[in-house]
Amino acid sequence: MNQKDWIIKMTENFQKVKIAVLGDLMLDDYIIGKVERISPEAPVPVVNVEEEKFVLGGAANVVNNLSKLGAEVYCLGVIGTGHNSRRLLSAFDEEIHVEGIIRSEERPTIVKKRVLSGNHQLLRLDWEDSSPISKDLEEEVLKRFFNISDKIDAIILSDYNKGVLTKRVSREIIRICREKNIVVTVDPKPVNIQNYYGASSITPNRKEAYQCVGASMTYDIETLGMDLRKQYQLETVLITRSEEGMSLYENEIYTVPTFAKEVYDVTGAGDTVISVFTLSKVAGASWKEAAEIANTAAGLVVGKVGTSTVSIEEIQEEYCRIYE
Repeated sequence: MNQKDWIIKMTENFQKVKIAVLGDLMLDDYIIGKVERISPEAPVPVVNVEEEKFVLGGAANVVNNLSKLGAEVYCLGVIGTGHNSRRLLSAFDEEIHVEGIIRSEERPTIVKKRVLSGNHQLLRLDWEDSSPISKDLEEEVLKRFFNISDKIDAIILSDYNKGVLTKRVSREIIRICREKNIVVTVDPKPVNIQNYYGASSITPNRKEAYQCVGASMTYDIETLGMDLRKQYQLETVLITRSEEGMSLYENEIYTVPTFAKEVYDVTGAGDTVISVFTLSKVAGASWKEAAEIANTAAGLVVGKVGTSTVSIEEIQEEYCRIYE
């Protein structure tokens, strides 16, 4: 089978995959306009607003990536009860299972408001509570996960360190998944790396990988990846390395060079990587092949402004351009 036929078959298998996402759900609010003068009140630019748009961010962007690629997606997390929670829920595709989302008066819906002029970000405002969720909410998250655990092939834990992926929640989910042969991939925050012992794979960026083991940036990255894999009993580690592509640590080390044509915005690129990496593995690719497909998708998404997704057709076309 040639590369074109293979990538078409592989990506067509995406629609057979049932996958859950648990993590810190966010709403990205973009205020877009032009700067033509400085304010007389203070030395700050005045933005003449032309557009405001709301898109899914954080773990919700992972959900969005998976849905756009045809997977059947189950979303789990905790949001607030106000108007931003309704905006977030209404932004999901109708096909996404949102019964696992808990609406709680204990916490706000996480919102990141960005002010843009052209391709330049001028300001970001955050609404969030990053303290760990309560024991009652932990119980409810685990209950809702257990209710879907017999339906799914994989789960992505999308950790932005905003309180949902506590030690108890993370470790219990990994334990259940190991018992049921469910693939678990994690986009980790280094401060929580201890929570992810025994996962199938983690996908930190280079800086996060060094922080995970407390090493300086002068430490050999090939040794670092293997150390991470061994220390946390992981099948693989995928380290994203910006302009140097990404490195996969399995029994051997495999480096995938970057093929991005242009880089406009890295917002959400990590979400795209873990989405496509996990989806490809469950759809029948090896970990190495999954890394190549994820790298292809990442190169596409950084060429778009804002939190973005890629389509199956874009992946197929770009993969053939690179590998044929």
